[in-house]
Amino acid sequence: MAGRSNRRRRASEEALEDRAVYIISVAAELAGVHPQTLRIYERKGLLSPARTPGNTRRYSERDIERLRMIQELTQEYGINLAGVKMIVEMTSELDRLRKRMESLDRDYHRTRERMLVEMERLQSERRRGEIVPLSAVRRLLRQVEAHDLQAATGRRTASPRRGGPIAVGPARDDRDRE
Repeated sequence: MAGRSNRRRRASEEALEDRAVYIISVAAELAGVHPQTLRIYERKGLLSPARTPGNTRRYSERDIERLRMIQELTQEYGINLAGVKMIVEMTSELDRLRKRMESLDRDYHRTRERMLVEMERLQSERRRGEIVPLSAVRRLLRQVEAHDLQAATGRRTASPRRGGPIAVGPARDDRDRE
């Protein structure tokens, strides 16, 4: 439950950061630059402020943070705008990959938990001397390989039915009655 509330809170905070509310003069003042500088940054692809129906630029809190970062990189570290653009793009990609990794990590933990529950269920049902059919092992390996391929490429692959447990072990026959 705590995980859900944390995700909701983070999503709410991100929505506030992305809400475009500042006009160009206020954004320039908050970032400590001239409004013309903001227009230049936009032309160079360093910023993309939201636009109102009247085509007025609106800057978000995230845009202001990016402006401050650009100022720091250019003034304190002497990086030119082409270098800043590359850093901004790499930062955006890193954020995207970080979110993807968090998503994959959540999927991994859910899958692992399901696997542990299933293993526990199977162990409690296990009869002495049972043999797992090779077809069940092969099917399980195909499912694991499909999942690994999906995780590596980030693309969904067609997978066999999802859901219920994987049947293992032979059916009971007359030999069990002896």
